[in-house]
Amino acid sequence: MTRQLVDIHPHIISPDTEKYPLAPLGGVRSNWSQDRESAPLKALISAMDAAGVSRAAVVQSSTTYGHDNSYLADSVDQADGRISGVCSVGFMEDSILDDIKYWIDDRGMSGLRLFTTGSTMQQADWLDDEKAMVAWDYVAERDIPVCVQLRVTALPMLMNVLERHPRLRVVLDHVVMTEFVEGPPYTVAEPIWRLADHPGVHLKVTTKTLRTGARSEGGASGVLRELISRFGSDRMAWGSNWPASDASLESLLDLLLVATADLPEADADNICGRTALRLYPQLATADIARSRAS
Repeated sequence: MTRQLVDIHPHIISPDTEKYPLAPLGGVRSNWSQDRESAPLKALISAMDAAGVSRAAVVQSSTTYGHDNSYLADSVDQADGRISGVCSVGFMEDSILDDIKYWIDDRGMSGLRLFTTGSTMQQADWLDDEKAMVAWDYVAERDIPVCVQLRVTALPMLMNVLERHPRLRVVLDHVVMTEFVEGPPYTVAEPIWRLADHPGVHLKVTTKTLRTGARSEGGASGVLRELISRFGSDRMAWGSNWPASDASLESLLDLLLVATADLPEADADNICGRTALRLYPQLATADIARSRAS
């Protein structure tokens, strides 16, 4: 049986800045989005075809468009089920519930993303703010998966949210930005282990995870085995970070295939695609005839 390959962390950027104006979070575009300022849907579909990636949950480029997910939503409409959309929202906005309803219900997005830190922003301090809890309560009630990009310093805030909603489905971008270059016993990741007690917490294993792990004594496969021992592979999914990661999607996928080659088949299947399809069931049920976007 051919393994299903699903990418839950690519980005797309339109060349049309009039129709889709720039509005980066933090006020400054990330370097990668400027260097690869045109990475449209058509380019992603072409890259997926070349790499053999069947489906993707495309993540809003927050450092390009902020919380205006129009290009992402329009692309999902055009992609014949090949992709779903993970939209960026602001949990501290007065309009947050209306925003979530619009992007999820009206525009068909499959999940949310909170960009709380990154190349254009220092770590935000509002994750567990009482004002943000209105949104957390709502997404927990509706079982909407939420990707969170954060650093280790923000984990106490996330733990406060999880104590309120223990089964909340959260996907931790880049395994909390962890670099695994030190190798076993991976003490650098100790702050993350407590999160394994919450069954809704998932790990997004990205190029950052695999590249830093590959430089360590245990290799990238050793990192994956350690994460599996803590969380289980059914709570781990791969994300390429294309085109922010400076390589072709084929090359980025090769990192994953090498790292999973010696894993038990069920674990490799989960990380390569099955977990992604459980997180974003729109991809699992969509008719994805391999038509290319126009």
